[in-house]
Amino acid sequence: MTDSPPGGDTPLSSARERYPVSFAVFGVARTHRALASALLRDLGLYPGQEIMLLQLWERDGQSQQALGKTLGLDHSTVAKSLRRLAAAGLVTRQRSDADRRVTLVSLTPEGRALESRVAEVWAELEERATAGLSEEQRAQFVATARAIEAAIEPGAGIDG
Repeated sequence: MTDSPPGGDTPLSSARERYPVSFAVFGVARTHRALASALLRDLGLYPGQEIMLLQLWERDGQSQQALGKTLGLDHSTVAKSLRRLAAAGLVTRQRSDADRRVTLVSLTPEGRALESRVAEVWAELEERATAGLSEEQRAQFVATARAIEAAIEPGAGIDG
C-alpha cells in the first residue's frame, strides 16, 4: 500500500520541491528542537526554558515583560514558562517594590547551578548541528538564517 500518486512522486516530495526553503527551515527547526528536547529532558527542562535561563544568567532580576521582549515571546508564553521554572525551583517571581504592576524574575541557587549543564547541552547541539561543516559553511548558514529570520519577522515588509 502506498500513498504515491501515479509517476511515483509523493505529495510531500512535490511540496518539498515547490517550497524548498520553507521545508528546509521546517526540517532544521524540527530536528534541532527534538534533539534539544531529548538533551534538556535530563535536566528537567522543556525546550525554550533554557533560552529564558540564558537571559537570566546574563542579567538576573529582570522583569517578566523585559524577558518576553528580549526573546520575542508573548506574555502568556513567558508566563507559562516562568510558572514551570518556578515550580521546578529554578526561578522566583515577585512584584517590584518600585512598581507593583511589574513582576521581577530571579534565579534561585538551583537555577544558577544549571548554567554549566545547559552550556554543555548547547555545546553538544552546536557540535552535532554543524558536524561536517567548514567554518565558512557555518558562517554562511548563520548569515542566511539571520537574513531569513529578518525577512519573516512580524512586520518585516508586510503592510498590515
